Amino acid sequence: MPGRPGTAAQARDLARDFLHALSPQPTPETTDTVLLVVSELVTNALRHAGGLTSLKLYAGKGTVDVVVRDPSATPPHERPADLKGASGGFGWPLVRHLAAEVAVTLSPPGGGKSIRATLAR
Repeated sequence: MPGRPGTAAQARDLARDFLHALSPQPTPETTDTVLLVVSELVTNALRHAGGLTSLKLYAGKGTVDVVVRDPSATPPHERPADLKGASGGFGWPLVRHLAAEVAVTLSPPGGGKSIRATLAR
């Protein structure tokens, strides 16, 4: 499922539709986890990486992959968490905790990067 949503809410809606179309459907817990990872990765792309180039979701036999592309060549990194909520700092550690595997792939110069989070289905 490819797409280029303009907000994290739109990305969650696309992901929810994708997950509901799977057979068998993921458990409610898995759905919530995938939606949270989608939301965090899209929010990070919009907030820290110059925008969202694409969102793609793939379903394997036992996995769901969330792939977010953005125009920045700067890899994600942990930042101090802002407990007042102004600048975040929770998303990247949360994604790495929830996903079975996370890979960051830099594209050729000027091509940005993609982040793939693989979650158990």
